[in-house]
Amino acid sequence: MMSCATDTAELERLADRVRRDDTSLATMRLEPDGKYQTRGVALDALMADVTACLAQGFGRLGRDDFPTLYCAWGKCRVGSTALTNLFGVAGLPSYYQPVKTVARHRLTGGDGDPWILPSPGLHPHVFCKEMAGPYVLAECLYIPLQPLIEAGYPADKLQLLVLDREPARALASWLNKWSDRVPPERLLRNYVIAALNATRTENYARRHGVATTHYVYEASKDAVPSVRALFHRLGMAHRFTDEVVTDWKDMGALESENARVIYPREPAVYHMTGLHSSDTAYRYRERNTGSLSEAQRDLLARTGVNEVYQNSATRCARDLGLTAAAALPLLGRAPEMVGSAP
Repeated sequence: MMSCATDTAELERLADRVRRDDTSLATMRLEPDGKYQTRGVALDALMADVTACLAQGFGRLGRDDFPTLYCAWGKCRVGSTALTNLFGVAGLPSYYQPVKTVARHRLTGGDGDPWILPSPGLHPHVFCKEMAGPYVLAECLYIPLQPLIEAGYPADKLQLLVLDREPARALASWLNKWSDRVPPERLLRNYVIAALNATRTENYARRHGVATTHYVYEASKDAVPSVRALFHRLGMAHRFTDEVVTDWKDMGALESENARVIYPREPAVYHMTGLHSSDTAYRYRERNTGSLSEAQRDLLARTGVNEVYQNSATRCARDLGLTAAAALPLLGRAPEMVGSAP
């Protein structure tokens, strides 16, 4: 719950700007918290720094030297690391936040490392996840496609995978994982802004002609057919086998060297042991929401976070080609809503 009525009002004003994709967000000064961000900076200046770093790795590449990149974006705690591992198990070089990690270095006074891509002759498709949040507003507002494209990545070689999760469960996970690192009222603010940034991210993709697919965590309740449909949608049907989903063995230890995730060099302050779980397969995990207050739940509805998820779930059903009968138990969407999104 927010610390006072003034904080709540300020959050709702900021949330409105994000929903409207207000261009002034690019020049809004993002104040440091002294730990995860040690210098004040505007979002556009930060993205220019990230672009310059990425361009060091992309600058000498011709169009044919870029592999097709599936870039997954969403708020944190939507099952993204397990999904990243799944793509790695399927044989793709699968990267953990290569764009946001550069931003984290810049926010804390470092330079970050350029992203050196594999040859498309060896790996014609690569995957990365780029998650919004949780520590500072810059992480919630950045659009990873922007520095990628501005650094030279061809837009027609990018595909955006928009990830989401039922809002109360995702928020409960944020508070469970990070309340000892970030004050809960700040986490709540960051969560709302991260969730709403879907509008800005999808608008950017649309303006640049980047193909977009929606995938919500709840689809993993029936993981094998959902992943099969996802791979088919992405043009990767040849990569799918049941075992990619069900038989990870020691590859499911997500914080170990056995995982099929390529982790970048992060600033030390962001290191957190125990953030990622281990499993022997890709599967859905339930999250209890009993710890959330009525005020927190009300804020999710009032700021439009619930609506963002409802749209994502509907579009996920459409993108995966789910029937109404199949979508209802997975996504909780009424049959008449499935496929109704434009």
